[in-house]
Amino acid sequence: MTEPTTTDPTNEPYTEPYTEPFIEPYTEGNAEGSAEPDAHDNRRQVLYWRLLARLFDHEEQATLESASLAVVEDIGLPSALLDPQASVDSIVQRHPELAAEFEGLMVPEDASEVAAGGRDRAAEVRRAALVSKVLLNVFATGSGTVTAGQLSRWQSDAGWLERALGCEPGRLRGGGRGATPDLNRLIPAIGPELGALEADLVKRMHLREVLADPKLAARLTPSMSLIEQLLRDKSNLSGVALANAKALIRRFVDEVAEVLRTQVEKSTVGALDRSVPPKRVFRNLDLDRTIWKNLTNWSPEEERLYVDRLYYRHTARKTTPQRLIVVVDQSGSMVDSMVNCTILASIFAGLPKVDVHLIAYDTRAIDLTPWVNDPFEALLRTNLGGGNDGPVAMAMARPKITDPADTVMVWISDFYEFDRSQPLFEAIEAVHRSGVKFIPVGSVTSSGRQEVNPWFRERFKGLGTPVISGHIRKLVHELKTFLA
Repeated sequence: MTEPTTTDPTNEPYTEPYTEPFIEPYTEGNAEGSAEPDAHDNRRQVLYWRLLARLFDHEEQATLESASLAVVEDIGLPSALLDPQASVDSIVQRHPELAAEFEGLMVPEDASEVAAGGRDRAAEVRRAALVSKVLLNVFATGSGTVTAGQLSRWQSDAGWLERALGCEPGRLRGGGRGATPDLNRLIPAIGPELGALEADLVKRMHLREVLADPKLAARLTPSMSLIEQLLRDKSNLSGVALANAKALIRRFVDEVAEVLRTQVEKSTVGALDRSVPPKRVFRNLDLDRTIWKNLTNWSPEEERLYVDRLYYRHTARKTTPQRLIVVVDQSGSMVDSMVNCTILASIFAGLPKVDVHLIAYDTRAIDLTPWVNDPFEALLRTNLGGGNDGPVAMAMARPKITDPADTVMVWISDFYEFDRSQPLFEAIEAVHRSGVKFIPVGSVTSSGRQEVNPWFRERFKGLGTPVISGHIRKLVHELKTFLA
């Protein structure tokens, strides 16, 4: 091996024998109060090399481990950051001051601010240590059987990753709440990838044994992947296991319903009916308008506003009866869409003068309309899996159309049909031409991931009814627009 040549500060070349990588101990540094930039870069690179080694090689790299430990301790972070068994929750519990550092940890910095203030190399080393911890805990999932505790810990760590990306826990995986930054440009597949990892962990669990133990079942956190497994396996469960499975499904349904109900209520139904006087109750008081209209009664001497008239908001709305027919593909590839749309249908069923019908299908169709107001009961009656036979579902849906002009049909599927002669599209085209508002939906997951038969996608575009894709909010908006 040839000896590397380097240059000292006086530009005089010299040689030194090759040795294992050496990381300088952190010092308070030079005259500027910090370590030399090269030392910071070395530390940061060691931490990221360890991250890559851990992700792609299960064999522990002793040199990288010892070097990383020296870096972490020198910069004042707990050595538990390097412990693969330590969750982020446990670290934050012991060191609560780190919680704020994990929040928004991976949100890109503003380039202009960085240019103006210069790079903080010491902060970059600290950030590398924290980022490595979050990424390893989420993406290094190992192999073999997974316990309920391990799944719960992974879900918690995935929540910290979402926080680091500027999201609320669960948002990228499809069940959370709160505003989400536009990560599509930055990390296009982060949401679906987290969902796939979670699904793999659930599959590796001995789920039936976990459900049969109330203590283990209580440690499970409801998620779309877990609900999918429960729905698939419900016919094989009984007694305590079945009761625990139903409790988990109901918890998840209630959580998702709360999110979707908020989205539905954000936009109004119908135009304001100003022929109906507003109710004179405090919750309808229009405070801004009341103050504005009474400004002429302001007394500068007394610094007091005298109000001689109160103004209230109109809440009565003009509504007309509408029929909403929701047809959901319950084949294996559309489980998350089926769960979301079953819950969404129940929410619209609770709106005034909206008549909702719900049909689920694979190679057979089932009318879930009697249970449309209770998505929990509706989901328990589904039978996941099988192929796609859309014409069977259409034969059940068409008789429900009584007034095409006041009917909207939402069809959720990837449209990979069992019968490749495409008789489903001919039936859809006929329904659309009759005056029904037809809305084809390829995906209603929170991540927006979808795959739709290209043949159908092009035909729907030509029909003037392009496939809705992306976030479930898009479907909510389309339905609210039609029902208004």
